[in-house]
Amino acid sequence: MATMPVAGLPPVSDDHVADLVIRNAKLYTGDPTNPRASAVAIKDGKVTVVGDDNDVARLISGRTRVVDALGRRVVPGLNDSHLHVIRGGLNYVLELRWDGVPTLRQALAMLREQAARTPKGQWVRVVGGWSADQFAEKRLPTLAELNAAAPDTPVFVLHLYQSALMNRAALKAAGYTKSTPDPKGGQLVRGRDGEPTGMLLAAPSALILYSTLAAAPTLQGEDLKTSTRHFLRELNRFGLTSAIDAAGGFQNFPDNYGTVIDLAKAGQLSLRIAYHLFPQTPGQEIDDLKRWIDMVKPGDGDAWLRLNGAGENLTWSAADFENFTEPRPELAAGYEGDFEKAVRLLTENGWGFRLHATYDETIRRDLAVFEKLAAEGLFPAGNRWLFDHAETVSGESLDRVAALGGAMSVQNRMSFQGEAFVRRYGAAAAADAPPVRAMLERGLTVGAGTDATRVSSYNPWVALHWLVSGRTIGDLTIYPPENRVSRETALTMYTQAGAKLTGEQDVKGILKPGFYGDLAVLSDDFFTVPEQDIPHIESLLTVTGGRIVYAAAEYEGLDESIPAISPAWSPVAHYGGYQATVKPSISGARQAELLGQAVAESEQHRHWRAQRGFAPEAPTEIFDTCFVL
Repeated sequence: MATMPVAGLPPVSDDHVADLVIRNAKLYTGDPTNPRASAVAIKDGKVTVVGDDNDVARLISGRTRVVDALGRRVVPGLNDSHLHVIRGGLNYVLELRWDGVPTLRQALAMLREQAARTPKGQWVRVVGGWSADQFAEKRLPTLAELNAAAPDTPVFVLHLYQSALMNRAALKAAGYTKSTPDPKGGQLVRGRDGEPTGMLLAAPSALILYSTLAAAPTLQGEDLKTSTRHFLRELNRFGLTSAIDAAGGFQNFPDNYGTVIDLAKAGQLSLRIAYHLFPQTPGQEIDDLKRWIDMVKPGDGDAWLRLNGAGENLTWSAADFENFTEPRPELAAGYEGDFEKAVRLLTENGWGFRLHATYDETIRRDLAVFEKLAAEGLFPAGNRWLFDHAETVSGESLDRVAALGGAMSVQNRMSFQGEAFVRRYGAAAAADAPPVRAMLERGLTVGAGTDATRVSSYNPWVALHWLVSGRTIGDLTIYPPENRVSRETALTMYTQAGAKLTGEQDVKGILKPGFYGDLAVLSDDFFTVPEQDIPHIESLLTVTGGRIVYAAAEYEGLDESIPAISPAWSPVAHYGGYQATVKPSISGARQAELLGQAVAESEQHRHWRAQRGFAPEAPTEIFDTCFVL
C-alpha cells in the first residue's frame, strides 16, 4: 500500500510525533555525513530523523501519515536557480504548451483544436518551452499552416529568443499594418506588397516578441491565483520545491508580485520562491532601485516567499541578447557610468544582485566596474552576487569572478539553441558554452536552472539530462565528456547550489535533521536509469515543508486540493502542461508508438488521395484467402 495506518505502537510524546514519514525508500540525502538512508521523518515542516524504519518507528502515532516509497529513489526537493515563475504563473492557463511534443503534426493538431474552443476576443498563444529541433519534422510551422489551423482566432507562436509567428487574425488584433514601423532591434517581415507576413524577428532584441505578446488579453482577479497555483502544481509534478525568480521584462514590482504575495499570506504556495527585482523602464533604473531600497530589503519575507536581491538586469544598457541566429550585439559605449551607479547603490545598502550576461565581452566590462569598486573597498561588501547564463565566459573572467567572491547560475538554453549556436560559432566554440566544469573546478558555486518559460521548458529533468549528457533536445551532442558532469554533481547543482545562492544552505538543499522537509519520490532512479530516459523522469510524490503538494500513480489523491482550472476553455484544462512521451529505452512501446504514427499518416494520405479522386472514398475491402471457407 502507498499509505497505511499504524497501530499497536507504543505511545510517543506529541512533541516528537512525526507529521509525515517516508519509508522503504532509496534515499539520497546530499548529506556527506549520512548519504544513504531508507526512511525520513518530518514534523512542523522540517526533517527530524533520517535513517531506517527502526529509527522512525518511535516517531509514529495514529495521526502520522506514513508513505511507503515502494523502493523508489527519493531525493531532496529540486531548486531551479533561474526560473520566471511569477510571470509564468500569471499566464500559465492561457498558454498552449508544446513542451515535450514530439512532432509538428501533433503540435498543429493541438493548435487547431484549441482555436476551435477559444472564445472570440481571446488568443491562442504558444510561448516557449519548445524548439523546432525537437520535432520529427525538424522545422517550424509555416504561416500558411497557422492560418489554415486558425483562420479567425488570433494565434501567436514564440520560438526561442529568435522569432514569433502570427496568423492573419493576430496581426489584425495587434494592429500591425503596412504603415507600422519596425521597432528598434526588431523586424516585421513583409511581403512584396509591404504588408506584414506574420513573421517577427528579434534582430537581435526580443522586445518586439514580448511587447506583441503583451497585447494579448490577460487574466484578472481570482483567475490569476488559480493560474499560479496550477503552474506551481505543474512544477511540483517534476519534483521542484523551490525556485529563484529572476524577474524579467514586463514584471513590475509590486503590481505583478501581488498574486504570489496573496497566496503566501494564505499559506497556498506549494513552491518556495526567492524573488528578484528588475527595473523596467530605461533611464529610470536608479530611481526604481532607490524606491525599492526604501520599501524592502533582501531576506524580507519567510521560508516560502522572500526577496533575494536585484536583477537580472540592473540597467538596460548593460544587457546583452541571446539570439544565436544573430551576431553578438555591441553594447553601447559608456554604459558603465549608470551601471556603476546601480552597483554602488546596491552594495552600499546591503543588496545582492544577479546579472544577465550571455557573452564574455559583456562579463569583462561588468567585472571592470566591480574591480574598480573593490579597489575602493566597496565591493562586494558581504553581498551575494552572480552572473547568469555566461555561455561564452572565458577562463580569465571566471578567475576574476572567483577573486571577487561571485557565483554562477547556468541554464540549459543550449538544449534548445545549441544547433543555432553551432551554426553560427562552430562545434569547437559550442563545446564549452557554457564551461560548466571550468566553473566548478575553480570552486565557484554553480546553480542550475532552466530560464523557463519563454525559451527553455520548465522541466528540470531536461536540464539535468543536458548537464549529464551534453546533448540538445534535437539529440545533437555539443559537449565532450570533459565539459559534462556526473549525475550526483548535476543533482547537487539543482539542490544545494541553489540554496547557497539565496543564503539558505543551512536549511535547504539536503535531507538532514533541522532542514526543510522538501523531497521528491521519483518515477525512475536518476542514478541508474538509462541516460536517454532522464528527461522522462517525474515525481510521483512531492513534499514541500512536510506538505504533500503533488501525488500521482499509487499516491494519487494524497495531495492538497486546488481550485479547478479557470477559464474552462484553457489549453491546460484540455491538454495539461508538459507532454510526457514514452521513454526511449522502452523499445517495444516505442515501436508500437511509431507504428501508430505510421498508421495515422497512412490514413491521412488515403483521405488526401480520395479528396482528389485518386482513390475511392471508402477504404478498399481487404481480401485474404486464408479466411475463405
